[in-house]
Amino acid sequence: MKRIARRINVNRRIRAKEVRLIDAEGNQVGVVPLREALETAESSGLDLVEVSPNVDPPVCRVMDYGRYKYQQNKKLQEAKKRQSGYQVKEIKIRPMTGEHDLQVKLRHIRRFLEHRDKVKVSLMFRGREMAYTQLGAAVLERVAELTSDVANVEQAMRREGRRMFMVLAPR
Repeated sequence: MKRIARRINVNRRIRAKEVRLIDAEGNQVGVVPLREALETAESSGLDLVEVSPNVDPPVCRVMDYGRYKYQQNKKLQEAKKRQSGYQVKEIKIRPMTGEHDLQVKLRHIRRFLEHRDKVKVSLMFRGREMAYTQLGAAVLERVAELTSDVANVEQAMRREGRRMFMVLAPR
């Protein structure tokens, strides 16, 4: 279990003379001396937790500190889960790539897409092949067509210098 990044002051660790107090029900009590806030927390059997230490006076809340830590860790885990869980894999082809080689590349593309990764299909032109860019565009269109059952074209065909590429995302 990961710890929360910053240190949270609880009960006697709070160093301010006065605090802005929020009670256990979430009602704002107002600015009170630290001693009074600690007594309020103690009388309700809960902890006084400094939730916003960077303001003057710091904001403290009466709550169960163990539960607060648990909820913070849950939020951290949820945020981590929602982070991008994919990679961008790149497949390189040429305008004159043979049929069998293209089928092998397509199998790789399908495998990457099944693993929920995005695929960048790059097409390189060499020398005089630059005169036949429409041939390259036809190859990329064919790749998009043959993978249309498992992929969406996330980024349409683009040409940059001697390269042409598109990005496929899993359906």
